[in-house]
Amino acid sequence: MFKINFSILLLFLLCPFFFFSQNKTTNKIFNIESKKKAITFKKEIHFNKAQYYFEENNWDSTLVYSMKHLSSSGNKELNDYCHYFRGFSLNEKKLFTEAKSELKLISKDFTFYPLVNKVLGEISLQLKEFEKAIEYFNAIEKYPYSSKQGFKVSTIYQNIGVCYLHLNKFKKAEEYLFKSKKIGEQEKDNEALIYIYMNIANLYYLQYQDAKAIPYFEKAYLYSKKTKNFDKKESTAFNMAMVEENKGDLKKALEYRKEAEQWKDSVHNQNKIWAVADFEKKFAVAQKQKEIKVLQVENKLKNTQRNALFFSAIALLLILTGGVYLYAQRVKSSKIILRQKNKLDELNATKDQLFSIVSHDLRSSVNALKSSNSKLSATLETKNYDELNQLIVQNSSIANGTYSLLDNLLHWALLQTKQLYFHKESIHLHSVIQQIEYNYKPLLLEKAITFENLVSKSIFLFVDLDSLKIVFRNLLDNAIKFSKENGQITFSANEIDSDYCQVIIQDTGIGMSRNTIDELLQEGELLAKKGNSEIIGTGLGLQLCKQMIKKNSGTFEIESELNKGTKMILTFPKTK
Repeated sequence: MFKINFSILLLFLLCPFFFFSQNKTTNKIFNIESKKKAITFKKEIHFNKAQYYFEENNWDSTLVYSMKHLSSSGNKELNDYCHYFRGFSLNEKKLFTEAKSELKLISKDFTFYPLVNKVLGEISLQLKEFEKAIEYFNAIEKYPYSSKQGFKVSTIYQNIGVCYLHLNKFKKAEEYLFKSKKIGEQEKDNEALIYIYMNIANLYYLQYQDAKAIPYFEKAYLYSKKTKNFDKKESTAFNMAMVEENKGDLKKALEYRKEAEQWKDSVHNQNKIWAVADFEKKFAVAQKQKEIKVLQVENKLKNTQRNALFFSAIALLLILTGGVYLYAQRVKSSKIILRQKNKLDELNATKDQLFSIVSHDLRSSVNALKSSNSKLSATLETKNYDELNQLIVQNSSIANGTYSLLDNLLHWALLQTKQLYFHKESIHLHSVIQQIEYNYKPLLLEKAITFENLVSKSIFLFVDLDSLKIVFRNLLDNAIKFSKENGQITFSANEIDSDYCQVIIQDTGIGMSRNTIDELLQEGELLAKKGNSEIIGTGLGLQLCKQMIKKNSGTFEIESELNKGTKMILTFPKTK
C-alpha cells in the first residue's frame, strides 16, 4: 500500500457535486399531473398561469402567479401545488432557506409529498445540514412507488450515503452507496454510476483503503468514456492523475492530467493550464536533475523572456480582438438600424394602404346609411310599409358590415402591436361551430341559406378559443356575403392523423378566380375595391384570419371556381 497524499483527499471533499445527485429540471410526472389539474380547474386563472410558467422553467413568473393564487383561493390541493411551485423555483434561484420554508407549508397528504421530501433533502445537503437531509431521505426510502413520483430509488440511496460520508459514518455510507450501486448497475445508468463509483472510491480513500478505492476510480473513468458530459470526463481523468501521482508514476499521471485539461478546454475552461505546465516541468526535473542544475540560470532567463513575449502577445491579441469586436458591433448596429428602417417603411406603407381602403369603406357605408335614412324619412311620410321594411333591413345590413369592418380593424391593430393575448387549450370543435351558427342565424334566414354542421362531436382542437371564433366568424360572414339566396354553407372536419385535423368551410356562392385566390393568400396583401363592385372588399378580415391561424400552428388553403362556390380548408393541431 502506498502513502496517501492528504491534500488530494481534501480536494475531493471540497467538491460537493462529486457527492450527491439532484434533478436539474422539473419533474415530468409532476408536470403531467399539475397540467391535468389546470385543465380540471380552468377558472383558476392564476393557478393555470403559474403551472404554465413552472413547466416553462420561468421561475420569476411562477413565483408571481402562484402567490396570486395563494392569496385568492381556498382550494387546499391547488395550494399544495402552488407551494411546491414556489419551493422548487426558490431552490433553482439558490434561495435555499426560503425554498425550505415554502415546501414545509405543503400538507402531508399531498400526492407528491415523497417528491417534496426529496427536494427538502437536497436543499439540506446544499446547506450542509446532513442529519436533517438523512431524515428527509429516510422518510421516502420506504415508498415502493418512487418511479410514479418521477425519481429513482438509486438517487435516494446515493444521497443518504453521501450524508453519512460527510458525517464520517463510513459503515452506513458504504451500506447505502452499495445499494445505489446495485440498482444503478441493474438499470445500466452510466452517468449515475460515475457519481456512485467516485463516492465509493472517496469512501475507501478516506479510510486509507487504497487497494479498494483505486478500482472504483478506474471504473468511474471507464464509464466516463460512454458519456458526453465533459465535466464528468474531466473529473474522472483528474482523479486518475491524482491516483497515479500518489503511486509515483509521474509519466502516467501527466497523461491523465493532459486529458483532464483537454476536457476542460472542450467546455472553455482553462483555469489550470499553468498547473499542467508546472507538472510537466516537475517531470522534466525528475528525469534530468543534473541538466537543470547546470542550466538553471539560463532557464530562468529564458522563462523571463518567454513570459515577457507571452504577455506582449496577449496584450496585442486583446487590442486586435477589441478592435475587431468594436467594428463588428458597429456593422451589426448599422444592419439592425437598416432592417428596422425597412420594416418601419413597410409598416407605414401597409398602414397608409389600410387607412385609405378602410376609410373608403367606412365613407361608403356611412354615405349609404345616410341615403337610406333619407329614404326612410320620406317613406315614413308616405306610410309605404313594405318599402319601409326593406329600408330597415338594408340599414341593418349596412350597420352589420360596418361593425364587422371595425371589429376586424381592432383585432388587426392588437395583433400587429402584440397586445392580443393567446392562451391555447382543449376546444370542442362542434360546440364552437354551433355558437357561430347561432350568432349568424338572422343573416342565414334573411337569404334563406341552409347551414349544416357536419363536424364530429368527438373532435377536440388545441387552440386559442377567442382567435378561433374570430376566424370562423369572418369566414362564415364571407360565405354568407358571397352566397346567393337559397344557397348552402357546410362546416365539416377531416382527421388527417393523430396530431392534426382539417376544418372545411364550403359554400355554393359566386366563387373567385385564381388571381383573386393568389392575392388573398399572399402574405400581408390587402385588396383594393375594383370598379363599383360591392362584393370585393379590403381582404382585411381574411388577412386577420391567416395571421391567427398561423399563431395557432395551423395552415390555410382556398379552393374555388367562379359560379361554383368556394372551399376554405383550415388545419389545426388536435388535443393529445
